[in-house]
Order: sequence, then structure tokens, then C-alpha cells
Amino acid sequence: MCLSMLSPQMQIICCIQTLLLLGAQLALSIPNNFFYHDFRKGNGKKEIHFSGVKLHVDSPQPSVFAVTGDNVTLPCRFWYEPELSSPREPRVKWSWQPAGGGHETDVLVAIGSRSRSFWDFRGRVQIRQDFPGDAALVMTNLMLNDTGRYHCEVVDGLEDESISVYLDLRGVVFPYQHPRGHYHLSFMGAQQACEEQASTLATFSQLFQSWKEGLNWCNAGWLADETVQYPMTRPRVPCGGDSLAPGVRSYGRRHLHLHRYDVFCFSSTLQGKVYYLQPSHSMNLTEAQQTCQEDGAEVAKVGQLYAAWKLTGLDRCDAGWLADGSVRYPITRPRRNCGPSEPGVRSFGFPPPQHKHGVYCYKSGDE
Repeated sequence: MCLSMLSPQMQIICCIQTLLLLGAQLALSIPNNFFYHDFRKGNGKKEIHFSGVKLHVDSPQPSVFAVTGDNVTLPCRFWYEPELSSPREPRVKWSWQPAGGGHETDVLVAIGSRSRSFWDFRGRVQIRQDFPGDAALVMTNLMLNDTGRYHCEVVDGLEDESISVYLDLRGVVFPYQHPRGHYHLSFMGAQQACEEQASTLATFSQLFQSWKEGLNWCNAGWLADETVQYPMTRPRVPCGGDSLAPGVRSYGRRHLHLHRYDVFCFSSTLQGKVYYLQPSHSMNLTEAQQTCQEDGAEVAKVGQLYAAWKLTGLDRCDAGWLADGSVRYPITRPRRNCGPSEPGVRSFGFPPPQHKHGVYCYKSGDE
């Protein structure tokens, strides 16, 4: 169409459309390593490369074990095939899904030397960057609730690859019940009970590992994934029957508020010392609390006693008060007059507070 036959306004519109068309044709003719220059070129595996270069992400260690308070490195690395002639700075993102399940939470996002951490990870995480392509996550001062699946994602243009690394803590799983007896804890009550005893809800993998190490318990308890299970190494009639094979038996998911069970708690490491204390006479619960305070300590919690038994080998054939009002004692070398023939933490339950016993105190590392 001849421009002279159009109105001035239409002539302007026609010129703009022509310029846009020429610009698009020019952009398609110039290769650009930051974008896919041909969306039709694939490799038959639904993978599309930019300029024939493929981004890879991997971790040489899919699982990492540590203890609370430690520093730990979750390995992740990325590279290109073929190797690039000039370095690039892709975006690295780490996210976390709790061991018991739930929503995935951002941990850290980094581009080159710039990074930003989030939530409870703020100030405790950073990218290592020891070599080109190193995207390992360095975490300090591990907490009990840091267990779970960590997701390392590397994004470069339209390339997006990722890998998962699982973090688990070494420690001890122990069954816990309400002072009123068995099966009094809702799921929320179970969470609170573990926290009050310097521990957290055990995960299935932690309970399973404890079962392999010999944990044998007939009462069902909550786990972090909201299921109710119990470990059985020696099947017997009162515990589901003696015809069933040993294993971790599951009731599946239960109603979080209506159903009541015991709980399996998990404690990792001991940042202090648990010790038995008894003056010239046994004490009631109130006197036991005062005795620990006078010694610059506090009455030990159940999780602390289990950690001292499992991780430091605390062995004492003397029953003592604990912070929750229970009376227990730890045995690593079973012997006559000290309970069953297996190692463990023996329990006298929750006797009346006026009864007389010794006490297990806890003094933190700072003290």
C-alpha cells in the first residue's frame, strides 16, 4: 500500500509496525548465550540447551549426619558441558522441607558473592564457593529442628537443575509418656512434651535406626510426620501378637486433636554435663530442685539424661529426680540389682513429690 494514500496517523502506525518487524528479525539472527536461541533444538529427552551447553547439578553426598550445636556442610556443585570459555554467575537457591513433612521454606539465595538468608537460618548459613561451581551450604550452630530435606537449585537463564541433600542428626530416641500415665498426649501435646524435655519429636528414620539398634517398646507414640508407631524387636502377645515379625509397627496417621498416645522424642548431643547429686540424705522433689540450684545447676531434663547415657556413657545405679517429676537412672553396664540385662534408662515413673531420692543435675557448658 502506498503511504501517500494514508492519513498522517496511519502512516505513523505503519512505520512503527515495520520497525518492530525488522527489530525482531535482527534479534533472531544474533546468537545470545543467555537465552535459548532455538527452541526447536532438543536432545530427545525434553532438555533444551542454550547454545549447545548443558547445566549439571550434583551432590557427592546425598545424606549428611551431625549433632546439634555443630557446623555442617551440605555439598552441592554445578558445571557445564561443554566447559564455558568465560565464567558465569547463575542463581543458587537452597530451600528446606522439615523431616516430618510440611511446606518447603527458603533458606538462602545467592548470585556470585551476594546472598540473602531467611527465617531461622538468617546469620547461620552461607555458600562455601571454595572452587568454581561450588554451591555447598555451610550451616553453623545446628538446631534440633534443622533435620529434613535440603534442596539445592541452580538457575542460569532458562536452565534450571537441582539436587536434594538430607540432613539427619545423630542422637538418641526415647519414649515418653504424660505424668498421668499412658496415652494422654495429643499431637500438639506430644510436641510440647518433647520440647519441655530438651528434645524434639523423633522422625521415622530416627525411630527405625533406634529399632535396628535394639529399641523395643510396646506402647505406641507420635512421630514428627503425624503418624503413630512403635518399635518391636521381640514380638509378644500383649504387643500385637507373637506371630508378627519384628519391626516398626504403624497405626498410620491419627487425628491430631482427638486421639491420644505417648510420644517418641529425639535428643542430640549434650552441651553441658549431667551428674548425680545426693547430700547426706535423700530429698523430696522441692529439696532436689534447691540442691541443684545451690550447686549452680538445674534439675536435668529427661532428654538430657538420655543424651548423657547414650552419648557420654553415663552409668549410675542410683535413682534420682528429674525436672518433670519422674525418677530415673542410666545404665550402660548392666549388672545385678540394677534392672534388666540390657543397657538403658530405667524409670520409676512419677512417684509422689514427697518421696525421697537423689537428683540428677545439669550444668551447661558455659557454666
